[in-house]
Amino acid sequence: MVMFLLLLCLLGSPGCYGGEDIPQDLMVLAGPLTQSLIKDLQLSPSSSQVVPSEEAQDVFDCSQALPSEIKQHFFYLKSLGVTHFKVPLSWSRILPTGDPSQPHQDTVKCYRTLLEQLTESGLQPLVVLHRSAVPQEIRDTFGDWDSAHLPVVFKQYAEFVFSQFGGLVKSWITFSHVDELSDEGENSSLQQLSVLEGALHAHERVYQLHHQMASVKVLAMKDLQILGYEISSLLGETSSKYSRSSKGQTHGSVSSYEKVLQKFSTQTPAERDVFLNASFPEGFQWAVSSTSFKVEGGWAEDGKGETIWDRFGHQHLVDNQTADLACDSYNKVDYDVYLLRGLNINIYQFSISWARIFPSGLRESLSEKGALYYDKLIDTLLQSGIEPVVTLYHWDLPQALQDKGGWQSSTIVEAFKDFADYCFSRYGDRVKTWNTFSSPQVVSHSGYGTGEHAPGVKDPVAASYQVTHNILKSHAEAWHTYNDNYRKQQGGKVGIALNADWAEPLDTTSSSVEAADRYMDFMLGWFAHPIFVNGDYPDRLKSQVELKKAECQPTEVAILPVFTEAEKLRIKGTADFFGLNHYTTRLVNETTGGCVPGPHGVGNFQTHVDPTWPSTASDSIHVVPWGLRNLLNYVATEYISDSGLPIHITGSGIPTPWSVEVYNDIQRITFLRDYINEALKAILTDGINVNTFTVQSLMDGFEGPQGYSERYGLHYVNFEDQNRQRIPKQSAYFYSELIKNNGFIGRQTEVPGKAIYKNTQIINKKTPLPPSEVPSTSKVVWEKFSHQSNFQRKLYHYGTFPDGFQWGVSSSAYQIEGAWNTDGKGPSVWDTFTQRPDSNIPNNDNGNVACDSYNKLEEDLYLLRALKVKSYRFSLSWSRIFPDGTRASLNIKGVEYYNSLINGLLANNIAPVVTLYHWDLPQALQDKGGWNDATIIDTFNDFCDYCFSTFGDRVKFWITFNQPYTIAWSGYGLGQIPPHIKDPGQAPYDIAHNLLKAHAKVYHTYDANYRPTQQGLVSISLNAEWVEPKDPNALREVGAADRALQFQLGWFAHPIFKNGDYPEAMKWQVSNKSELQGLAQSRLPTFTDEEKASIQGTADVFCINSYTTKIVRYVTTPLTPPSYETDQDIGKEEEPNSPTTAIHGQRAVSWGIRRLLNWIKEEYADPDIYITENGLATDRGLTVDDTDRVFFLKMYIDEVLKAQNLDGVKVKGYSIHSLMDSFEWLYGYNNGFGLHNIDFNNPVRPRTPKKSAHYYWQIVRDNGFPETEVEKMLYGHFQDGFAWSSATSSYQVEGAWKADGKGLSIWDTFSHLPGKIGNDDHGDVACDSYNKYLEDVEMLKSLKVGHFRLSISWPRVLPDGTTQNINEAGINFYHRLIDALLAANIKPQVTLYHWDLPQALQDKGGWENEASVQWFRDYADLMFSRLGDKVKFWITFNEPYITANLGYGYGNFAPGINSPGNAVYVTAHNIIKAHAEAWHVYNDKYRAQQGGLVSITLNSDWAYPRNPAKQEDKDAAHAYMQFFLGWFAHPIFKGDYSEVMKNNIRERSLAQGLPKSRLPEFTPTEIQRINGTHDYFGLNHYTSVLAFMAIYPTAEQSYDADRGTAVMSDWSWVESGSNWLRITPDGFRRLLKFIKDEYGNPPVYVTENGISEKGPVDLNDIHRIFYYENYLNQALKAYLIDGVDLRGYTAWSLMDNFEWAMGYEERFGLFYVNRSDPTLPRTPKESTKRYTTIIRCNGFPDISQGPHECLTPEPGTTTTTSRPTTTTSAGQFLGLDVSLTLLVLCHYMLLLM
Repeated sequence: MVMFLLLLCLLGSPGCYGGEDIPQDLMVLAGPLTQSLIKDLQLSPSSSQVVPSEEAQDVFDCSQALPSEIKQHFFYLKSLGVTHFKVPLSWSRILPTGDPSQPHQDTVKCYRTLLEQLTESGLQPLVVLHRSAVPQEIRDTFGDWDSAHLPVVFKQYAEFVFSQFGGLVKSWITFSHVDELSDEGENSSLQQLSVLEGALHAHERVYQLHHQMASVKVLAMKDLQILGYEISSLLGETSSKYSRSSKGQTHGSVSSYEKVLQKFSTQTPAERDVFLNASFPEGFQWAVSSTSFKVEGGWAEDGKGETIWDRFGHQHLVDNQTADLACDSYNKVDYDVYLLRGLNINIYQFSISWARIFPSGLRESLSEKGALYYDKLIDTLLQSGIEPVVTLYHWDLPQALQDKGGWQSSTIVEAFKDFADYCFSRYGDRVKTWNTFSSPQVVSHSGYGTGEHAPGVKDPVAASYQVTHNILKSHAEAWHTYNDNYRKQQGGKVGIALNADWAEPLDTTSSSVEAADRYMDFMLGWFAHPIFVNGDYPDRLKSQVELKKAECQPTEVAILPVFTEAEKLRIKGTADFFGLNHYTTRLVNETTGGCVPGPHGVGNFQTHVDPTWPSTASDSIHVVPWGLRNLLNYVATEYISDSGLPIHITGSGIPTPWSVEVYNDIQRITFLRDYINEALKAILTDGINVNTFTVQSLMDGFEGPQGYSERYGLHYVNFEDQNRQRIPKQSAYFYSELIKNNGFIGRQTEVPGKAIYKNTQIINKKTPLPPSEVPSTSKVVWEKFSHQSNFQRKLYHYGTFPDGFQWGVSSSAYQIEGAWNTDGKGPSVWDTFTQRPDSNIPNNDNGNVACDSYNKLEEDLYLLRALKVKSYRFSLSWSRIFPDGTRASLNIKGVEYYNSLINGLLANNIAPVVTLYHWDLPQALQDKGGWNDATIIDTFNDFCDYCFSTFGDRVKFWITFNQPYTIAWSGYGLGQIPPHIKDPGQAPYDIAHNLLKAHAKVYHTYDANYRPTQQGLVSISLNAEWVEPKDPNALREVGAADRALQFQLGWFAHPIFKNGDYPEAMKWQVSNKSELQGLAQSRLPTFTDEEKASIQGTADVFCINSYTTKIVRYVTTPLTPPSYETDQDIGKEEEPNSPTTAIHGQRAVSWGIRRLLNWIKEEYADPDIYITENGLATDRGLTVDDTDRVFFLKMYIDEVLKAQNLDGVKVKGYSIHSLMDSFEWLYGYNNGFGLHNIDFNNPVRPRTPKKSAHYYWQIVRDNGFPETEVEKMLYGHFQDGFAWSSATSSYQVEGAWKADGKGLSIWDTFSHLPGKIGNDDHGDVACDSYNKYLEDVEMLKSLKVGHFRLSISWPRVLPDGTTQNINEAGINFYHRLIDALLAANIKPQVTLYHWDLPQALQDKGGWENEASVQWFRDYADLMFSRLGDKVKFWITFNEPYITANLGYGYGNFAPGINSPGNAVYVTAHNIIKAHAEAWHVYNDKYRAQQGGLVSITLNSDWAYPRNPAKQEDKDAAHAYMQFFLGWFAHPIFKGDYSEVMKNNIRERSLAQGLPKSRLPEFTPTEIQRINGTHDYFGLNHYTSVLAFMAIYPTAEQSYDADRGTAVMSDWSWVESGSNWLRITPDGFRRLLKFIKDEYGNPPVYVTENGISEKGPVDLNDIHRIFYYENYLNQALKAYLIDGVDLRGYTAWSLMDNFEWAMGYEERFGLFYVNRSDPTLPRTPKESTKRYTTIIRCNGFPDISQGPHECLTPEPGTTTTTSRPTTTTSAGQFLGLDVSLTLLVLCHYMLLLM
């Protein structure tokens, strides 16, 4: 009998073609097992069927037992060459009820036996889950395939089957006879279609399930090409068989392209363009994209390699429009993700710069910093709920690989595979969608064909095709790498993003249709056909190339490489989705291309555009929306009809010109609307599986050959501004709205408000508090805080706020809404006031338009989404809702605006906090008396009642009044603001009285009518400055401060939060003043008992606005004229030591807010507190780089955190004022408080996030300031033999300025000049160490140091500076000192020059004289010869930077020469040469015998960029370091000055008209002589700075101007006794790491580090303890973590001494020197104990591992620590949770008991 075999070819095997060898992977299929066959088997195991029965009733269904002969039959089939056996399953028998929890176990066991016997026989089962029709048993319960639930049931069935048999089965078929579903005669055609669609949905669900179960493979059409498959009618084919030739190209068949044309051929243009108002399917993904080389910049940062676009841009582009900086995204991760949050995007598609990760293109060159950039980007995206989609290659090949042939070289395939492998392994745990390439056709055609793109290769004959060939193989290898190594674990998808126009025939002739079809093959099929069809190029493309070969011989016009059969197999099917980039459409017709290389010539087609199609900034892109729909249909038909793969639209957009209106980009909005609508039609109408739409691009960027002239961005980038501001265009708001609606039908956004304030404790209103005493008991706040030192006050606190903390931002109606007379709004008092000529508002500014928020709701929601705040505080415009102030005038338009705002907030999970009155009273009510008319109380209550009833279902936090103090005093007392009434003695009190009663009435209205159902909070926002008594020790001053608070804050808070009445201090003061003024009664009104009872307790929480702090003193004020102000008897002044702001008198005094919060806690019985306003004003000229506001937030919020964490104040929320710059009342638009800049000169009112917006988002994200690795203490030890030291220098300590033959030094001379030294101090006696050196040695012994750094006074040993006059007495002093040190086992570290040049040499020109090189050489030679047998550690110069810049540049140090642009460089030049000569002297004459070390000590700050997200500031920091440390280190460690220094000085010198650079040049001989003259790196370091670029006049010749930078300090850095020194420990570690990386990891000795104080003496120098602990711990991190070769550390200084220009005012010493005692006694400070402990421990032992002996204090000493407390608990001490630092301290204390 003949066996019927069905042949199936896997993976595009060529064996399915006639006449070719059958490949090894051919599937030879037998089966299925039938009832008839079983009967025959019982007769003979070799029986078979002539034709296999496919009748359902005949297929074996395990209803009976398997015959014993079955296995023998399977072996028989195997012997015939059968590889697979078809096994249809019976759904109804396996799950009779459809419930997977109730299977028919015997049936399951039977099928398992069948499958096991097949596999044991060597046959692979091909399992069919189901035939077609729904079993009757299942249908009765769940319905037919058109039931919505049945596909779910089928998926459950499949999941059960997979779990039971998955280990035995590798190949599955969902349905075997789907065509039967379309033949059910009883159903209508519509019903049949519905049934078919349901079955296909079921298949899709199972297919998706397969991707989630790694052991399962479901055969889909991309995996399996079937001969004789009877589903052709369903798929619309004209034949019952699929040809193995390229799809759509069979002779006589209709191509896919023609089918698409036929599909739409009957549409009229009107029908084609009809707009579809519908939504996308749920789960549709909205994306936006960018490209690495177009946006990142940082082209040479952190080791990044050069790319082909770097090279191409520098060589080919005009106007210097390179991508060097681009959008600066390398530094602006937070900025970019901010935009994405604002867009409300699901996906961000970006590309990885190959050269940033592998600078040479190969893994061996890995740049960790480059890889970390993408880590940060990916993590930040995920933190914001945005999925990263990563493109591995978007055109920016490493130039190093291009130099080896680039994409033309076959070696590129392995290189790309390895790059992809690295990316998958590093990022694949977080990235789940990968594009291998984006628009590779552009690479092949424009990069290697026309040469218009990088790398600029013009070879359309061979290179273009070879590049495509290698890209395809590279893509395939990347896909297989993921598939084989990562898919199972990571579960991601890998595809490719291909670019394609749609080609529309120019006319209806067959030649044009065929030409357009060829166009699609040449553009899209070139890449898509190999990947998605058969592993090879389209037949039409190959045929056309062969045609041209024959036509053009011997000329070559196209050399198309050939894939091997193995390569075809490797390439075919290597995509999990079809990525499509589409922009435009072409009209195509046939032409005779001749022998012209390139696709048009080879393809015999030419392209055109319809002149009616709208043009764009690019000649190659016209707006043709319907082309996208056609293209999607074509892709679905031609490439994925079998596989069912989804289509990702991976890029679509248009360019607009840079010069046109940049914000109001109507053309882009139209483009997006229409193109996205065409995609929607393709999905809903055509059934195309499109699941993502990606807009190109997130922001304007570098557009290749077009530079920055074409803009694709949803966000405008100002490329002329180094800040690279990103400003949303109108298209960004359109796209975000589209995303919100998931299409073109608005979603219902009205969402009930959430009870987000569950943890808020409503104030107990039933029990009044006693009235405040005079002064109040809250004066304990001054007792607690006012005696803090600056160090204690400013020490930064790390920690987080409690969960649920409400982070918010605020605004108010009049300040932002504009639309002052729009949609029926009535005028407010501010509308009236700002039109008056006497309003005195700058520039006659007003709020007529303001930020135009009334018309820009989506814009404001964008900002709030980006900030990710939890609440938004805004106010209602009373006159917008009730134009005349009364309910009768209700304006529905106004109500609709606020409904939309509230709903929009809730839709974005932002809670509305609504202020009912923020100063903008309806003018109609003011005309009736305003707040001075008692009837307004009921009017206001009615307005609030309407608001509660209308908005209260969604608003859960209400504020009745904002700053009633301002209304009463500024509006009615001073008359500065509306209603502009000036009556300072009476009106403020009357107005406040009515405001309090109005507030109380509104509160009771809510309490009685709305609270039971709405469950909201009601309060009032009060404002207060903190006031600090001028003398906290004087009771009268404390009383004045308390009185100031009672008059401002207590005026309203005391009645509401205490007893319903005004504070006693206020009543007493006003009453007394009124009596003295001859009045019969107090000017302060009184409340009746009923009113008191009504007012008391009318706030659920305490809301406070605060901005600044004042210093208050007691004064006796005049009685006349009567005034609220003079009633207080106080005087106020600014706190002088805090930063100023743009508003006079409003300094940023951060520590005040902590004290204010504590005062509220004490005064008002510890209420829950919400900070409803706090912010900083900056000048109008400051746009986005608002560093001061960042500092403000950093400081103020940390003080709030201290109040919360350390003081127990119950702070529940913080809102910064304000969301954006706005109308700032009397300041107009001159000042801005906003986190976002508004361009008020632009009618569009573009909104730009400032630096502070990004910083505030970080605070919100982190819920405060969690301790980072930077702050955490590292426990460990320095290396054995670590050189612990302390230091002094000769002139600073020795004194004896004329003793024993010493000559004068330049400092002897300089310090005796009047006005040069603070206090006219000098070093004549100094610390008298010349005579007291033995005491100094004893101090050193007590410190346990093993080394001591001292300097030799050059004029003490050589009075005239030359060896012609040697002073033996001076040399003998150093012998005695060194001998005493050695006797104490302390090794001397000797500095030859510490700034005290002999005056005799200065008289000869000093260091400006080139002879100084020889002078110093001789001096060093003498010292080496005399002391070298005892001294093994030499320092040639201490801080030559100071000598050159301060001594010869600024002139404020000796010798006092002011020549900042010339002598400064000459001096440094000679010092460097002098150092080198000294080193060579030692090296040549003494090293072999003495065995010592010689080097130089350089000083340097660490420079942070002021804005780390700004490349310009990073460049400034780099320049600062090169001009500071590099000035001397670069020549000594590298041979010459740095390029930055040479270039800067040369360029400025030439610009100044000089013939050459002011910086001297080293000769080649000198370079060789200087390079390497070091045995270690000596480093003095104290502090860090923030650097930024500064512009100096061209004519200015100075070191500072040459450097081109300026510096500042972070406000949070704690000050010292020196104005240049702030505590910045982390900078120390960074500097050490910089030295390692920049100078080859030399051995480093820190030769100075320390901190100063000034003012009253306090031996408990906790700031110094803190400084040493933290700086040394950072040094330990540099050593243990960063691998810095750190060998020693020196504390500066041993004792207080002469500190140069500051005299003795600044004190750095570990020992205090009492200068009021002529014997100059030395007393140890507390810091000596801590330093000694660190030395004994050689670091920081981890006591959590047990007590360490080094921590046991020696008898008579104590151990001190100053490590700040944190909120992180590490253990318990005496039953209390304490931090690790406190745990250390506690153990220390126990050791002392």
